[in-house]
Amino acid sequence: MHYPSMGLLETIQHCAVTCEHMTSMLHKKGMLEARGEQLAHLRDCADICQLMVDYLARGSVFSKSLASICAYICEICGNTCMQFPDEASQKCARTCLNCAKACKEFAEY
Repeated sequence: MHYPSMGLLETIQHCAVTCEHMTSMLHKKGMLEARGEQLAHLRDCADICQLMVDYLARGSVFSKSLASICAYICEICGNTCMQFPDEASQKCARTCLNCAKACKEFAEY
C-alpha cells in the first residue's frame, strides 16, 4: 500500500475540521431551517473526511476507493456552501473543493 503524503492528510483533516466548525456556527446562529441542506452536506463531508483520514493513516487497501466517494461528497458540499455569500460559507466552499481535488487526484494515482 502506498502511504499518502502528509499534505493530503492535512488537506482532508482541515476539511473535516472546517465543516464541523461551520456546522457549529450555523447551529449557534439558529440557521437550522434556512440552511438545512447545507448542514446535511457539512455533516456528511466532515464524517467522510474523518473516515478518509483514518483509512489513510492505517494504510487501508480501500483508501483509493473511499477517496473517490470523499471527493464526490466534498464537491457537493463545496458547491452547496458556495451558494451562500457569507465569508464563512465561501471559505468552507474553497476548503471542500480543494479537498475534493486532492482526493480525486489520490484516487486516480
